[in-house]
Amino acid sequence: MSMFHPKTNAFDKRMKELFDEIDDELEEEFGDRYPLHPNRPKRGATANKSADGLFNIGVQFTPGYGSEQGRGYVVDFRIATLAKVCSHERELFLDRVVELIKLNLPEFFPDRHLEIVRDGSVFKIIGDFSLGSL
Repeated sequence: MSMFHPKTNAFDKRMKELFDEIDDELEEEFGDRYPLHPNRPKRGATANKSADGLFNIGVQFTPGYGSEQGRGYVVDFRIATLAKVCSHERELFLDRVVELIKLNLPEFFPDRHLEIVRDGSVFKIIGDFSLGSL
């Protein structure tokens, strides 16, 4: 049983769907660049896209205390490999993630003004998180 408002649950579910789609794009484009971590299942081996394949991408809500941008969803991006990933390549992947978020936010959340911005050393989705009228 969830302790959150049903509209919050629906929003979070839609956000997960967005990041599952982005995960698919990344896996298609870059999934063979590095060997998987030995404990990481290959792509499609689990029911949760964040638990398999080379990339683990999602968001975590933060109230944004002390942040320039305030509250929002911080992008969490990890590469599941023991191989050394050079900073240039990591930035390439992250740039692609940001590009895909910008491209897909309006499709997944057409009735909201959401955007992705850099907030210090992280990227964050900010904007209209209201629940609307009850």
